Amino acid sequence: MKILVANLGSTSLKWRLYEFAGGAERLLHKGGFERVTDYAQAVGDCLAQITAAGAIQSEAELAGVGFKTVVARGVNGCVRLTEEVLGAMEAYNGLAPAHNPPYITGIRLFARRMPATPLVALFETAFYQWAPEAAQRYAVPADWHAAGIRRFGFHGASHKYIAERSAELLGREDVAERTRRLYLDDGQSPVRTPELRVISCHLGGSSSVTGILNGIGIGNSLGMSPQSGLPHNNRVGDLDAFALGYAMRTLGLSLDDAEKLLCRESGLKGLSGGLNDIRDISTRAAAGDAPAQLALDFLAHETRRWIGSYFLQLNGADALVFTAGIGENHVGMRSAICARLENLGLELDPALNAAVQAREAVISTASSRVKVMVIPTNEELVVAREVKRHLEARGN
Repeated sequence: MKILVANLGSTSLKWRLYEFAGGAERLLHKGGFERVTDYAQAVGDCLAQITAAGAIQSEAELAGVGFKTVVARGVNGCVRLTEEVLGAMEAYNGLAPAHNPPYITGIRLFARRMPATPLVALFETAFYQWAPEAAQRYAVPADWHAAGIRRFGFHGASHKYIAERSAELLGREDVAERTRRLYLDDGQSPVRTPELRVISCHLGGSSSVTGILNGIGIGNSLGMSPQSGLPHNNRVGDLDAFALGYAMRTLGLSLDDAEKLLCRESGLKGLSGGLNDIRDISTRAAAGDAPAQLALDFLAHETRRWIGSYFLQLNGADALVFTAGIGENHVGMRSAICARLENLGLELDPALNAAVQAREAVISTASSRVKVMVIPTNEELVVAREVKRHLEARGN
């Protein structure tokens, strides 16, 4: 079975093609385009490249195309993409303006090009379906909640990969198997005791922290939109709700203007004085630039705040995992986040930490009660696996 995973951005199309055969999974092809202006052309060129590389002989070989969709009104999990689902995504365009519109456009182009091929979405909100109700609510009036004002949580594919892979590395195959089957059996697969408690830190251009209990997400620092939680490269993160109205009145901003500033000029970019790449910010901070150092300190501070929250919710932790671009590569950020946590049973090994970039490793001391790990994420593989399970479960 060959599954194509398409990752659509506002000006980009990236893809990975996986083959599942005889219990094995293999990456056959990957590629991408930046500065896309014609998505129809990009979709055609993507399929042409895969064919020219010999990964497929024709588009008919594809058992399905998977998409790491973000959020839709009233739709969650791993689902077949229909016009009804796309309409539900359109209803939430305002929550994910950089994500939903390009995905909707690309999905419709794939459907037009390959009408007989199943198109399947794994929503980024799916991993938190079984979080406690208190973790999914805001303290708003009942009619607000009925209208859809609630916490969703995102980066679900990444945190699900970390849940599964960390369980494997910690010798808990029962938990790993439960995580694999989440969207097939509603997370009801049994696990043996003791509980496995993992805190996953996805730190990159967009960042979040998730608490994971026995392979299931109990909550996420991101809330109703991908603009919340930790500071992102140019998106604000958490902000007092009344700050928006105050800024609009004081600075003479329209709602559209304020939203654009919160989505495009805030986060690390707003704190650092215009830089949104952690590498540039780190270079500037090392040269003594105070705003750049503040951006680094703020990201570490907010990450620690959310780690602390899930440490209490989980009653401790067996592992703290760093993943995504910053988490996998930024030695200094990992060090800042883990500083002075010995009384919580977490001791980072400076030498091990300094030696690790973008590979699996344990970077805590041998005596640390909490294992600190680096695990490169693989969101596309998670999507491909779930598309395969979805199709198999429905006889496709």
